[in-house]
Amino acid sequence: MAQAVDASKNLPSDPRNREVVFPEWGDPQRGNLETPINSSPLVKWFINNLPAYRSGITPFRRGLEVGMAHGYWLFGPFAKLGPLRDTDKANLAGLLATLGLVALLTAGISLYANSKPPQPIPTVPVPNPPDTFKSGEGWNNFASAFLIGGIGGAVVAYFLTSNLALIQGLFG
Repeated sequence: MAQAVDASKNLPSDPRNREVVFPEWGDPQRGNLETPINSSPLVKWFINNLPAYRSGITPFRRGLEVGMAHGYWLFGPFAKLGPLRDTDKANLAGLLATLGLVALLTAGISLYANSKPPQPIPTVPVPNPPDTFKSGEGWNNFASAFLIGGIGGAVVAYFLTSNLALIQGLFG
């Protein structure tokens, strides 16, 4: 059943929705809504502490942190769910696949950086986007650090997985 819409505010006419959902910053022309999720202090704190949005760090450090995380967590699915998962070479195959994907992702970021990307716009969760993403140079610095961090994260994951018995022996 279709819900009636209040034409003056383009919001559902159910009065309960008006108590918690508002146009972003009170301006219905922005095309975004403030909800209890995206405007809560916890969500704002979490998003603004992610490396992409944290204030006061360089584009290189942003890319390094994001790359390390991606290289580290991409290794697992490739090694443990890939076609060589039941062989002795599963970890090596996972490492090589992760390195290949990180290289492809870096190429994608570099292509985006050289395509004159749009300026980031302020939103409710991120009212002050970093200057890193306002220029192609910032994106290229981010991409080069992403490559280094992604390779490092994948190598660390490979080392830990390949030497798990040794590491367990140290603590057990």
